Amino acid sequence: MTEQGAAERDAAADHLEGYAEILTGVCATGRRLTREERDALRSRGERAAEAGIGLRALVRAHLSAAQHVLPDLSPGAAEHLLSAVEQAVDVFAEGHERAQRLAVRQQEAARREFIDDLLLGRSDLGRIAERAERFGLLLSHAHAVAVAQGREPYSDGYEVTRTVESSLVARFGNRRILLTTKDGRLICVAPADEPDVLAHFAKQAYAATDGGQVAVGRPHPGPGGVVHSYEEALNALDLAARMDLDDPVLYAADLLVYPVLTRDRQAMADLVRTVLGPLQEARGGARPLLETLAAYFDTGCVSAQAARRLSLSVRAMTYRLARIHRLTGSDPTDPVQRYALQTAVIGARLLDWPDQPL
Repeated sequence: MTEQGAAERDAAADHLEGYAEILTGVCATGRRLTREERDALRSRGERAAEAGIGLRALVRAHLSAAQHVLPDLSPGAAEHLLSAVEQAVDVFAEGHERAQRLAVRQQEAARREFIDDLLLGRSDLGRIAERAERFGLLLSHAHAVAVAQGREPYSDGYEVTRTVESSLVARFGNRRILLTTKDGRLICVAPADEPDVLAHFAKQAYAATDGGQVAVGRPHPGPGGVVHSYEEALNALDLAARMDLDDPVLYAADLLVYPVLTRDRQAMADLVRTVLGPLQEARGGARPLLETLAAYFDTGCVSAQAARRLSLSVRAMTYRLARIHRLTGSDPTDPVQRYALQTAVIGARLLDWPDQPL
């Protein structure tokens, strides 16, 4: 037997105190275990689990102890030994398993608390960095965060989560990656010098969520950097919803112009009101003509392509553009005048105008 095996055997034997006496007492009368005996064995099983001793070694120790008891039993009493061992091991294993389940729940609670603190930055950053090492992260390095959302919310135990996690582990092994869920979204935290990790996560999450959308924040250093990158990813998803951006993967670095445009909300509201306000005088309100401008600019100012997107004829598209020119005084087809119109359209999307008053 190896030195490790001998140590494991000795550790298991330490949790069998009183077991031989219980077997002898049960076999002598053929009775079942008393409540006190069951409680004692169950408690020993819990303590053995807390000590980190595996159930296989403990069962082996119980069987070995029973073999030592057997020669001292009378023939009649020996007939009850197997039943006594079965009862004792069953109760002991129940306590062991209960302690393990409790430990798992405690670990899950600690992990969830850490993830909430990490992503929301609601705890001392130094303490977060210390706890992060338990979960495979070195927050002294820069990290980036990717967030994936689908048609339905996801949690840690969902098949979608397990599928993405299995793919990441198979591809990258242990590269200090944290995969989790929050608010129904899949989240991956990875070192900034491992961009292929988040790229792979985005690909797998898009497929697993049946065409969901993934946003990737910019890399930032330190524990606070994770919060910053996470918020950027969430803002990118929110921006995509407001701007009708249907790209499967969004990078916060590519969308920096939008926060700049809305930094002065009042100025943007004034621009939308001044440039696009006259569209409200059109029959049917401003919404149809605003959608016309959005499609026109999104297709690179190609009338035919914008008409197909709106299910219009090219002639109807041309009429709408002319109508916009008459109402606003700005010609969408003129390179000089289109800039103000395009900026105002972006502002209208960001401010949810005309559905929301400015």
